[in-house]
Parts: sequence; structure tokens; C-alpha cells
Amino acid sequence: MTIAELKGVTKRYGPVLALRDVDLQIRSGELLALLGPNGAGKTTAVKLLLGLLKPTGGSVHLPARERVGAMLQVAKVPETIKVREHIHLFSSYYPSPLPMNDVLAAAGLKGIENRQFGELSGGQKQRVLFALAICGKPDLLFLDEPTVGLDTEARRVFWDYIRSFVAAGGSVLLTTHYLEEADALADRILVINHGRIIAEGTPAELKARGTAKKIRCTTRLDAVTLRMIDGVSGIVQDNRRFEILTAQPEAVLREMLIRDATLTNLEVSTSSLEEAFLAITTNDNQAMEAIA
Repeated sequence: MTIAELKGVTKRYGPVLALRDVDLQIRSGELLALLGPNGAGKTTAVKLLLGLLKPTGGSVHLPARERVGAMLQVAKVPETIKVREHIHLFSSYYPSPLPMNDVLAAAGLKGIENRQFGELSGGQKQRVLFALAICGKPDLLFLDEPTVGLDTEARRVFWDYIRSFVAAGGSVLLTTHYLEEADALADRILVINHGRIIAEGTPAELKARGTAKKIRCTTRLDAVTLRMIDGVSGIVQDNRRFEILTAQPEAVLREMLIRDATLTNLEVSTSSLEEAFLAITTNDNQAMEAIA
């Protein structure tokens, strides 16, 4: 079931076209990751969904605001108010907020709840902003670059909470530059570029669109011989261990086994999400340049 939606949305800032006929649906019980380069239109899409901007064209649907939580990069929080006081204030805006101790535990704020916001480190401030997003017990969370400044342990705690939130039926729209985060958390990914949605799918489906797959193996063949095999686009060598890039792994492997039947330690993998993302956006940029 769709719980929030942009339908045929266009947004202009004067002569600048920020979004072009965008369709975006957030479904109940899913984490949707919205990925794109800086300036692609991600923040505009989020602000439209939150009602902070009005579309130039198209329509926006969002559930009741008391069922929505948001963590935005542009959030401004008074520096001299204590963490606990911030959470108490934000919780008062909602009809059925989470208990204070549950919010502190989920955001990793126990032990610093009586410190002023201005005294906190960058990572601790991020945790407070996350606490303010979840304290109202929302059904839908908007998370804009939520783990910037968090260390590895804090990021894993955040991931665990988000997974449990979605498993319990909550929905999340996530924007992030950490593509491993989108790969680990997202049920579905939209890629936006130049204000247009240019790709959609699960992390596995998008990775399958990468331009090359990787063959890792140990072989008696040398780098010169491997580069001469049709379909090989790149090679990384570590002693007798090779990583071979190719869009035709089956054909390349057949040829390698004909030439070296002793080939061992074989592993074939698809592109990473980062590699697929770069391929998708690069191809789109080249297509846009050709049109221009």
C-alpha cells in the first residue's frame, strides 16, 4: 500500500528545473533509498513530501503529520537546551509519543541526556536529531543523511533500530551518500539525476546493471595473456591472484579454463552498489550531453 507519493511532480526555482515529472511512491513497511549526486533533486523531493515546498506541477500525498518523523540536514536546534528537554519538547507535539527512556536507548543517548546540545560532539548531535525524529512514534520516517558523523558502532546501532522499525510495519525514506548503507537497509532504491528518476529496483537488481562483473582466481596465466582474452576490460594482479573485470564472465571463464585447467580459488561477483550507481549516473550524464 502506498502511504506517501509524488505523482507527476515538477518543481522550478525560477528558471531552474529541480524536478521533472517525478513519480515516487513510499510503500507501507518498506525502506526506500533515494540516491543521487549532489544537486540531483533529492532534498527537493523530500521537502515536497514533507509539505515544506509546494510543487510547480503534479500532486503530493502525505499521511497525517503527527504520524511522520523527519531528520533533516538543515535542522537547527537551540544550543543551550539539554538533550532531555529537547526530546520532551518534541514529544509534546505528538498524541502518543514514545517513553523518554525508549527514545534515549534507541538513539544511544543514555548518559548524556542532561548535557546541553551545544556541548555535544558532531556524532552525538546527529543522535539527538534522530531521537527528535522518532520520539513521536511515527509510522513514516524521513532520514536525510542520518549517519553523517557517526562512528562504526553508532552506525550499526542505528541500522539495527531502523531494521526493527521497518519489521514492525514502519516506512522509511532514506537519502545517503554511504552506498553500503543503502545496500544493507533498502528494500527498494530510486536513483535520481538532473531532477529525473533514472533507475529503480532492489539493491540486487541495480547491482546486476553494473557494467562489469569480477572474476577472482589463482592462475598460471600471466597478465598479458589475460588482457588478450575477448571480453576482459581490466585486470588487477596480486602475485598469482588476479581480479578480472568483464561484462562476459561465462565466456571469459571458458577461455581461461581452456588455457589453464589448474585454475583455482575461483570467485565471481557482481558489481558493488557504488560501481552500479556510478555506471548508471555516468551513462545518464553522457546521454544528457549528447542531447544537449
